[in-house]
Amino acid sequence: MALLQGVTELFPISSLGHAVIFPRLVGWGDLIHNKDFLPYLVVMHLGTAIALFAYFWKDWLSFLNSVVKADNPRSLADRRIFLFVIIATIPAVVVGFALHKPLEAAFSKPWIVAFVLILNGALLYFCDQIAGRGVGKLDQLNWKGALAIGLAQCFALVPGFSRSGLTISAGIVAGLKHEEAARFSFLMATPIIVGAAVHEAPKLLREGATLGFAALVSGVTAGVVAYLSLVVLMRWFHGHEFNALKPFAYYCAIAGLASLALMLVI
Repeated sequence: MALLQGVTELFPISSLGHAVIFPRLVGWGDLIHNKDFLPYLVVMHLGTAIALFAYFWKDWLSFLNSVVKADNPRSLADRRIFLFVIIATIPAVVVGFALHKPLEAAFSKPWIVAFVLILNGALLYFCDQIAGRGVGKLDQLNWKGALAIGLAQCFALVPGFSRSGLTISAGIVAGLKHEEAARFSFLMATPIIVGAAVHEAPKLLREGATLGFAALVSGVTAGVVAYLSLVVLMRWFHGHEFNALKPFAYYCAIAGLASLALMLVI
């Protein structure tokens, strides 16, 4: 599960969707609604967040410097990007706080998630098709584009839709290069993932949850795999500006269809 989390959290193929479908296919039952699984999930998310910080530490340092330094052109650009990260994060925080549980309850049946995963693939393909070759740099993004990317992130509350897939797709439709859209998506992911983990931590403490050796191994494993996934993804987007999302679209379509077929016979 940690290996699966480390890859699918950042690849545009839906980590939550895989966390629902995979246990069903291998006979592990419904892990998502198992209270004993939540501590493991929180620790794995923290591992992923640490990987994001480790990879993009220069960006976050630049954001910090832009707040305290004088208004030179570089600081102004970094401050603007940081503001857009905040703007893009707000919709998911508001919608997630209000609708996270109802959406998870309504859409977390494995066969529904497999169908949504197919839709996720279709969305990746369609956005890649209409976007063409994006030329925009991140410092050319405006607040409307940032808000649109943030609104797209809200749909990832439905298991099967990928957070990174939706936000990268929205970014390239807004005119950003794939690499720049991915960078903005992963910068947005850091506060969202940390916030989700922090939100669940008090509840776990109240319920007396403890973190055993397996949970710690899971967190470290998820973090290491997530960092390697980031390296692979950013290199892929850097070298493949055209049709960069289509391999992931094909994977989602095949995985969703295969999962539906297997559920009929298992």
